[in-house]
Amino acid sequence: MEETDLKCKKNVAGIYIRVSTEDQAREGFSLGEQEEKLRQLCKYKDFEIYKVYKDAGISAKNMKDRPAFQEMLEDMKSGKLNYIVAYKLDRVTRSVRDLEVLISTLEQYHCYLICDRDDVNTSTANWSFLC
Repeated sequence: MEETDLKCKKNVAGIYIRVSTEDQAREGFSLGEQEEKLRQLCKYKDFEIYKVYKDAGISAKNMKDRPAFQEMLEDMKSGKLNYIVAYKLDRVTRSVRDLEVLISTLEQYHCYLICDRDDVNTSTANWSFLC
């Protein structure tokens, strides 16, 4: 899909939610709570939701061992979505190296990452100052 096609296309989001058993016990937020908040955010931003991707009981130590995350990246690469929406950045990754790879991949496929609670939005000009 060419860049001009994405600009004309409605913003389509993949919602990514993840919780490990330790996270949920320590911080008390469930997959359901994350999903509800992110659905509200997508509605507010007028994003069409393509799919909700859920990795339950899986650590964020790497991206390759999370089936739903990998499925979401494949859907992004095939042009099915142009936004990834997550509750917090640590739901996506806890590795600086993985974040660097992810941002590079997002740029390559003209996709953006929004993390609601951490005020991360790679579609804004300010993001380049954070990296």
